[in-house]
Amino acid sequence: MFLGALVDSGVSPELLKRTVEALGVEAHLEISRVDRSGISATKVDVIVAGEKELPREEFWEKQAKHGHNHAQDHQHHHHSHEHKHPHEHGHEQKHEHSHEHGHPHRGLKEIREIIGKAAISESAKARAVRIFEALGAAEAKVHNTAVENIHFHEVGAVDAIVDIVCAAVGAETLGVDQWVCSPLNVGGGTVECAHGTFPIPAPATLELLKNAPVYSGEIQKELVTPTGAAIVSVVASRFAPFPRMKIDKAGYGAGARDFKGHPNVLRLTVGESQSAAKVPGEEIAILEANVDDMSPQIFGYVMERAFAAGALDVFGTAVQMKKNRPGMLLTVLCRPEDAAPLRQLIFAETTTLGVRERREQRASLARRHQSVQTRWGEVRMKLANLNGGVSNYAPEYEDCRLIAEQHHVPLKAVMQEAIRVYLEKENG
Repeated sequence: MFLGALVDSGVSPELLKRTVEALGVEAHLEISRVDRSGISATKVDVIVAGEKELPREEFWEKQAKHGHNHAQDHQHHHHSHEHKHPHEHGHEQKHEHSHEHGHPHRGLKEIREIIGKAAISESAKARAVRIFEALGAAEAKVHNTAVENIHFHEVGAVDAIVDIVCAAVGAETLGVDQWVCSPLNVGGGTVECAHGTFPIPAPATLELLKNAPVYSGEIQKELVTPTGAAIVSVVASRFAPFPRMKIDKAGYGAGARDFKGHPNVLRLTVGESQSAAKVPGEEIAILEANVDDMSPQIFGYVMERAFAAGALDVFGTAVQMKKNRPGMLLTVLCRPEDAAPLRQLIFAETTTLGVRERREQRASLARRHQSVQTRWGEVRMKLANLNGGVSNYAPEYEDCRLIAEQHHVPLKAVMQEAIRVYLEKENG
């Protein structure tokens, strides 16, 4: 499905086909257009030894029909039998046969070697190996063994190598800076795999999706496989709702099944993030003065006077001055037009003999107030906006202080209550 969405979003089908050829495995791709509950999507099938890749349930059902039971697969998880067959010239040659037709067991070492020899970029190789390593680590934890001891079932087969390497190549080719993934519908019910019947999501899938937002809808089928979970765990930069962006194109990759009333597609949307937009900026003046022979009471008074005279911000920093005397660095931020009267204020009200002045650029978020009704009274919430969304919020201190004094409740309780009411209102 991911490969189909990549192709539908502009990745060259020929590139993916050449990638499969570069792997040197007995496989090729078939790419077609299909309909999934009214959505036209691209379907990519991996053809191994003349057979299409099957969903896991169908794969193991087919194995069962051929007489390969779960106990056999479990027993021979880490090795295969050698059988001797007569060669056409009368010699004997050994062939390794897996219990999975067309799906030989492979470990990470063999998979790394296959990927390492492929004529693809080093970065795509590295990403593909990371995906398999993530998958191996999940399987190792589930089976309580070392990752190098894991010999993958269907995951290590040719079709999965093709899936993962093509995913790495296609993701790189698309040329995006960041991948954001929505919450994942993992499906429901049970799934057949090498060790028997397991609840969905499968153990390895669950391990790979730790810290990812997931949910289960009405479709009682496996909607995220271990392979898919491994790909998204490595490719995705973060999980989040649909980001603020200027959409360039969208692609749809089709799954094997066609569920009634549920488009079985993976949607890939490409665009320019609006979070990269510039934050409004302005030029400000910064006034600084060192004082070491002035009463702290006067310092507080000067700060109040400076704010009244138009300062944007005033603060003091403890410093160690000459002759090892402790002092304070007075810093005043203001608009350039207010610099002269504030400089005069500093000279008049403090003991300093000099004021330093410089101009800098300040980026500042747009701010606004929104009132919330707490159990004790109304509190204004100060909100900072970034790209149309609220990036920071905090209750106004003076409002909370006044309520705390009037109702004889802790100040922190008032502030916490204001935040709670605001969040409940915002989240509906």
